[in-house]
Amino acid sequence: MNILEKIVEHKGKEVAERKSLYPTRLLEQSIFFASPTVSLKKYVQRKDKTGIIAEFKRKSPSKGIINAHAPVERTTLGYMQAGASALSVITDRTFFGGSNDDLLVARKFNFCPILRKDFTVDEYQIIEARSIGADAILLIAAILRPEEAKTLTDFSHSLGLEVLLEVHDADELSTHGDIGADLIGVNNRNLKTFEVDINISKELAGRIPNSVVKVSESGITSAGTIEELRSYGFEGFLMGENFMRCSRPEHAAMEFSRELTARPTSSKVRTLIA
Repeated sequence: MNILEKIVEHKGKEVAERKSLYPTRLLEQSIFFASPTVSLKKYVQRKDKTGIIAEFKRKSPSKGIINAHAPVERTTLGYMQAGASALSVITDRTFFGGSNDDLLVARKFNFCPILRKDFTVDEYQIIEARSIGADAILLIAAILRPEEAKTLTDFSHSLGLEVLLEVHDADELSTHGDIGADLIGVNNRNLKTFEVDINISKELAGRIPNSVVKVSESGITSAGTIEELRSYGFEGFLMGENFMRCSRPEHAAMEFSRELTARPTSSKVRTLIA
């Protein structure tokens, strides 16, 4: 059993337990449940932002502890001050060290879109995401059949949440690309081997429908890479580890943003593909 299979197996048990502890009726009483959401898709496309979806990530199965001490409030506020378009908060506790509380804190101090990053396999998790203040959820094609992904997408939309569909190869894009997702993210990291190859985004770019926003995920470590990906039509760039491995992730994000905006051709490329 690979790590992805282990995560999904554990997630099913975790969701069953949470259902018994926190019934949907209780989640629906949250102050966030009926609050307006902010469009991740629109914010990623804003010209006054960098297109970066900055992620708060404590650890990963492949790298272990990345940053156990960065405070959510300071880090996420710093990300937005650095020009990030949106936030991504990992809420999986067992494998990534996150929690729903992390997203709740980020929501309390930020008005930007927040993506709830987790392994969504059940409608209950979508209700949960809405109750903690998320604006969008992640659906991973590798762990969902197309019909399951479509059902979860429709349910998300019924609650006012947008969907970022994550694919890893052409087959997943072919079978899941028409589920109605608002954004499609190409994960350059193989979730089975954890190897990273930025060329995966380049290879799949032309296959992604123009009706959705293209997002490149994982392995982005330089402003030059973002500039290159923009030329392939990508508008969103999910970055976490590159910032979180620094003692002050928000400072790393600010330096990266300055480098990105200082590049003389980056704005031209972004305008041409907008």
